[in-house]
Amino acid sequence: MSDKTVVSTPDAPAPMPMFSQGVRKGNILQVSGQGSVDPESGQFVFEGDVKAQTTRVLQNIEAILKAGGATFDDVVMLRVYLTTRDDFVAMNDVYAEFVGTRTPSGVLPSRTTVFTGLPLESMLVEIDALAVLS
Repeated sequence: MSDKTVVSTPDAPAPMPMFSQGVRKGNILQVSGQGSVDPESGQFVFEGDVKAQTTRVLQNIEAILKAGGATFDDVVMLRVYLTTRDDFVAMNDVYAEFVGTRTPSGVLPSRTTVFTGLPLESMLVEIDALAVLS
């Protein structure tokens, strides 16, 4: 059985002290839920713009995947959390282009979308990822 290791990169926002950006055990990599935080400044960005927030969130996930030796082609599941149904179409458009262009195999990840409250009032979207590496 493989040891569990922390996956960390300065190219994604620093996590709170009670969780890791990502965790890898064997060939499984779980990326913690990401918000629209700029990794350089540590500041929440794109308040009120779900499209821009979705792009930033997916860029953060991509950085953590890369740090763990994975790409979006290794992702088997993405969970999307939105604060309102009104943002679904805009999020989905950005998501489809971002993930689609980074999945050369053509096998898109599974996905669940949940409408819920998020930790910051200005957060419109949060996404986490599960990857299985070859």
